Amino acid sequence: MMKYLDHLEEIIITFLIAAATIIIAVAVGHRYLSGLPIPGLQDWLLTINMSWAQELCIYMFVWMAKFGAAYGVRSGIHVGVDVLVTRLPDSWRKVTVVLAILGGALFTGLIGSLGAKFVWENGMHYAVFNKLGMDVAELIEGPITPDLEWPTWIVYCAVPLGSFLMCFRFLQVGLAFLRTGELPHHDHAHVDGIDEIGSLDSTEALEEYEQHKFNHKEAKGGVK
Repeated sequence: MMKYLDHLEEIIITFLIAAATIIIAVAVGHRYLSGLPIPGLQDWLLTINMSWAQELCIYMFVWMAKFGAAYGVRSGIHVGVDVLVTRLPDSWRKVTVVLAILGGALFTGLIGSLGAKFVWENGMHYAVFNKLGMDVAELIEGPITPDLEWPTWIVYCAVPLGSFLMCFRFLQVGLAFLRTGELPHHDHAHVDGIDEIGSLDSTEALEEYEQHKFNHKEAKGGVK
């Protein structure tokens, strides 16, 4: 179970990106070909309604953003300012990191809870009660999207689901940090498929370059 849960974000994001790419390509091709005066083909294409494609892709990108944020927590890809934290003593550094992780978990947990309450009151309660055959006379059905005519609560589910997953990832990262003392780290300079050259990181490479320039100037200054 954990094997699939550990890659849940990648699975969802990959599916959404692939689906959105296909939908956008089909919609653009449909729009272009519909403008060509080809007998039969043009008439047939004009009968196909693709106005929903843009709306659906917008919703897909919203879901990608929410689950991408959870992926960022798990992989350490989020940008953070840790100049002060890295200069603290080890004991204080550990406390500070744990407090920051707990703060992230608390914030995303609150957003998830508020989002779930909003989704429930925005029409989900009507859909659930109606499905169960319960009385829905005093409940509102909730709004629908303009083109797809989907209940908006389905789209808004991205907020509680993505936020609760972020909360879970914060707690997961926090437990791992307490056990190992290490945080997930993403190398922004690394590109998959390209072999690493040497073992220098960006800081060491810059220092070596500056030293090389200094030695070069010294050599030129010493030759008259």
